[in-house]
Amino acid sequence: MHKIPDWYILPSAAFTISRKQIKYYNFLEKQPENGDVVYGKVTRLGQHVELENKSGRIHRLNEGSTAIFVFGNRYAPDFYEGTIPLTMTNKVDLLARSGIIGNVQVKNSSVKEPTHVKILGYVCDASGEVVNTRNYPLIQPKKTEKKEDRSKLILFIGTSMNSGKSTSATACCWALTTMGYDVRASKVTGTASLKDILHMQDAGASIVNDFTHFGFPSTYLLDEKEVVKIFNDLDLKYANNPKNYWCVELADGILQRETALLLKSPDVRSRIHKLIFAAHDTFGAIGGLNVLKQEFGLVPDAISGVCSSSPLFLRELAEFTDIPVFNNIDCNLQQLSELLI
Repeated sequence: MHKIPDWYILPSAAFTISRKQIKYYNFLEKQPENGDVVYGKVTRLGQHVELENKSGRIHRLNEGSTAIFVFGNRYAPDFYEGTIPLTMTNKVDLLARSGIIGNVQVKNSSVKEPTHVKILGYVCDASGEVVNTRNYPLIQPKKTEKKEDRSKLILFIGTSMNSGKSTSATACCWALTTMGYDVRASKVTGTASLKDILHMQDAGASIVNDFTHFGFPSTYLLDEKEVVKIFNDLDLKYANNPKNYWCVELADGILQRETALLLKSPDVRSRIHKLIFAAHDTFGAIGGLNVLKQEFGLVPDAISGVCSSSPLFLRELAEFTDIPVFNNIDCNLQQLSELLI
């Protein structure tokens, strides 16, 4: 085994790992697993030229930059679909700014080729065992059963990634905390990125968290039971007070695998107090409303997202639905209080 030099970037995909767990690296023929941690070097810059560390700081990458990386899968229509390689290899792709690595399967034609990373070896602890983020969960609820009276769940879903879900959730966190409520905020599915939950924290949420707190670098291709367990464990830990609100975002669109699994889950459906649907434009909103009703039997309580900032989109949308729309950029506190309370 080789000692890891003191200077390296510890990315947000390895959120549960502290530097005291990182001692050595060793190139092993072990099959990569979700959450396995490696030490590597950037060999070619591509789409991602930055790395987000576990404190939220953004580091600029250069060819030759060394860092800790984490094997994981990614589903991102605006970027890549990437998966964990079936065998250990010394060259992989950087799938996300948070330090997730794997092999790109398909990419959006509008983005560059991925940044390449040379794996120098698995990260090993003092005993020589490969470090895996899932072995160091930060959230372990003491309770196993939910009491009947719980925090009110505001669930945020959308047509796709970048449809405005996170901005809508942030707006609602601001509105609720401004009205004097204690708000907790979670992102249950997606790819590791601190930006979304930190924005909700900036908007007043007293506690923020996501799947990385359980050691998952992403939730793409997780077993259904694991995805539902993330939701339930967060519910058990942070949503026990009926006076509070719990704002929860599901990543990507309603057709995405894990989002669809959760929308069909009785554990999730039975908890919804308000459902907020984010769309990029009028046509996406109309189509999304039809899919929500036909595939999931759900009707949102409000529409928001990118479309909410355009008066022309709103004029078009009003011809097809009377579901209220709130502007997630120029927030109206009175309107949000009527929608959410």
